[in-house]
Amino acid sequence: MADHTAPARPAPRAVASTGGVRDRAASTDRRVRLAAVSFVSGLVGLLVANLLLGPLAIVLGLTALRKEPDRRGRAMLGVVLGVADIALFILLAARAGAHHGSLSWNFLSR
Repeated sequence: MADHTAPARPAPRAVASTGGVRDRAASTDRRVRLAAVSFVSGLVGLLVANLLLGPLAIVLGLTALRKEPDRRGRAMLGVVLGVADIALFILLAARAGAHHGSLSWNFLSR
């Protein structure tokens, strides 16, 4: 009579963080992405969803500045673009209130 038990699997090995190159590269990639997302959010926010993407770009940019000082340029650009998003929203809202009552990019209409 044959034994129908499954063969024993080896126990999974615990992988300890060694603080090596791989660990540093993974954390650096995440930080680079944070600055990049801030920049892209600010840039896209100039065209659509100013009030949503502007503050997002500012928060992510400031977080990237604090966590990764080596990527200051892209993170600062994200913050500046986020502020520009909010300023553009205020400009469009003021224009809408003064003229025709809707937020739009239609500056050429009469």
